[in-house]
Amino acid sequence: MTRATPRLRPIVKYLASRDALHDGWTGGLPVDHRAHLNESPYPPLPSVVATIRGTADQVNRYPDTGNAELAAAIADRLGVPAAHVTVGPGSTALIHQLFLAAVAPRETVVLTDPCADRYAFLTLLSGARPVQVRLDRGGQDLASMLHAVNRRTRVVVVGNPHDPTGTLVAREHLTELLAALPSDILVVLDETYREFVGTRTTPDGVEAHRLWPNVVAVRSFSAAHGLAGLRVGFALAQPALSTALRSTALPYGTTRLAELAALASLRATAEMSGRIHRLTGERDRLRSVLRAQGWTIPHSQANFLWLPLGTRSVAFARACGDQGIAVRVWEGRGVRVTIGDPESNDLIAYVASRFPPAS
Repeated sequence: MTRATPRLRPIVKYLASRDALHDGWTGGLPVDHRAHLNESPYPPLPSVVATIRGTADQVNRYPDTGNAELAAAIADRLGVPAAHVTVGPGSTALIHQLFLAAVAPRETVVLTDPCADRYAFLTLLSGARPVQVRLDRGGQDLASMLHAVNRRTRVVVVGNPHDPTGTLVAREHLTELLAALPSDILVVLDETYREFVGTRTTPDGVEAHRLWPNVVAVRSFSAAHGLAGLRVGFALAQPALSTALRSTALPYGTTRLAELAALASLRATAEMSGRIHRLTGERDRLRSVLRAQGWTIPHSQANFLWLPLGTRSVAFARACGDQGIAVRVWEGRGVRVTIGDPESNDLIAYVASRFPPAS
């Protein structure tokens, strides 16, 4: 008897068939430097590693479904009510939860072009349609994003810093966007890389979510804290939105081990500041080297740099692959390189030096 294949939604088949760009275009060559993923080149802080080792024997127990201890610690650190904090298994999962709660099939989500892969992926997964707005000189064009909003729009996503360029939005531009948007349209303020920001003039999700009830600010312990493999992040939102976020969460999504590691990392403020300073110093050094070579590099405030290579993006990525470096490609647009250790950064500079910028 012939057995029928289970029916899948067309969008699931489409997503499964997409090119695996996360291989960094290395052509199957060994990868020694993972500059295609926005992860920390450093292991977790020693005190965090000690916590992980000391609590590994607790993994036979389910975690608290609300991760109340971590939510309370975050609330205390940021000066917000605990009811405004939702803990989840990384910022991507929290954005997914928000889309599940707010976006219906055939509605739209306004994004930038290019943007972090996850935004379009999660939009399509929810059955909605991504509407992408081109960047303006490497930055997010919030006025054009507002113009793209229509009666089917449910969410507007603003990255601050933006992925993949690392650029920031101006406070006044975000205020203009929020003031003009209908109050029933949600704004995701993605602050996954906020720890690497070296200026106080950019908007702050803590302040924004207090002033605008339709703002959800999302942050993560993955990059700066070096906990990408444990999957833990949090969202800041007014209580009604926080309740919605929790209602669409998978049970026990953030493990107790991840929660305790995040708590230990929160306590290690001085060590964390030193590590961030070290990485941002490498970021600025590599940017200066590339600019001296003639490259036009946006002023990144994240843990990565954007090379606007256009049609030469794949060729550059393959040249990096020849050196054992995986980078992230937006074909026809550019390449994002994550800041690693000095050896990795120097190799990227070497490839760039042999790959003349477009005149």
